Amino acid sequence: MTIDEQLAYLRRGASEIIREEELKERLALGRPLRVKAGFDPTSADLHLGHTVLIRKMKHFQDLGHTAIFLIGDFTARIGDPSGRNATRPPMTSQEIEANARTYQEQVFKILDPARTEVRFNSQWLGAMKFDDVIRLCSRYTAARMLERDDFAKRYREGTPISVHELLYPLAQAYDSVALRCDVELGGTDQKFNLLVGREIQKDFGLPPQIVATTPILEGLDGVQKMSKSLGNYIGITEPPPVMYRKVMQTSDELMWRYYELLTDLSLAEIGRLREGHPMEAKKELARRMVVDFHSAAEAVRAAEEFHRVVQQGLAPALIPVVDLPASLRLAGAIRVDKLLPQVGLAESIADATRKIKAGAVEINGRRHRDLGLKIDDPGGELLIQVGKQWRRVRWLGSD
Repeated sequence: MTIDEQLAYLRRGASEIIREEELKERLALGRPLRVKAGFDPTSADLHLGHTVLIRKMKHFQDLGHTAIFLIGDFTARIGDPSGRNATRPPMTSQEIEANARTYQEQVFKILDPARTEVRFNSQWLGAMKFDDVIRLCSRYTAARMLERDDFAKRYREGTPISVHELLYPLAQAYDSVALRCDVELGGTDQKFNLLVGREIQKDFGLPPQIVATTPILEGLDGVQKMSKSLGNYIGITEPPPVMYRKVMQTSDELMWRYYELLTDLSLAEIGRLREGHPMEAKKELARRMVVDFHSAAEAVRAAEEFHRVVQQGLAPALIPVVDLPASLRLAGAIRVDKLLPQVGLAESIADATRKIKAGAVEINGRRHRDLGLKIDDPGGELLIQVGKQWRRVRWLGSD
């Protein structure tokens, strides 16, 4: 590709590039650029919202550049205050380590391992002494830090801002110094932090990094940022039928945004899909997501399962089986409100009771509204449905 063609390729799916002329100059150097994106391991799994950024890293890799997948195992202890109106509670080192392991396993579903460096910022941040931290803080002013939108809003409203939160942008900026980054990628909510990186790099005598931001992906509700804590996410390790079904739940409007941010289809190709039936376009999107993170064969099976369960209203072909001791059946009956939490269909007895009273529970094809269930066939199985979840219960030690 020519330099202009490379720029056009990298612009796709990006919200802003600062500064584009500098990126053009770096591309003209003819050497692999070092392109960083940082991820604090604050949850166990990556979701499709994370992949918007990872896919942009892959675009740089496609052009021969080096992707640095930075796991913020040190900065996760601070907690990124971006977009938050309250201090994030600190995580334990055990939680951080467990989540970091899963990130390493998942990222190569998109990135090319041969052109990826996986780094941990505890390597350099954890080695800093207190006087090192003081010198780093001296390179930026409190006034500049409080210009950041979320800090400014909290300051105006009198909402507490802990001093350690002010250190987060500086720690992220020092990552760019330690890694000698040419480019740093982040969501639009990270723009301030990324620009601090440019300033700190200059103070350390390094060429300032180019900043490229990507849009924030809305979750299944089409409003809030995709987030596991909000329950509006699609995890990239979720079972294929679950992933397929969740994509099919998106609105038609949100579907086209997912096409633009989660696939490498050109705008012309997406335009041609718009000319067809929305349902067929949504099935194609669901198929692509399952293929990307599982396989083509799994995508076929997920589509068949969706047709069977959702469109035809039949039981899934594969239902999780739970074996329970026959001793749970007391005098030929069982407590359904106690059974549901045991088989993973309710969070607690109280939750199970609410679902039973609301008519959300079916047993062997019949709506069940009682807390108890008489068992006529001691050796028989129970087929239980709560919402879109199913369980087959078998009794161990039955005659």
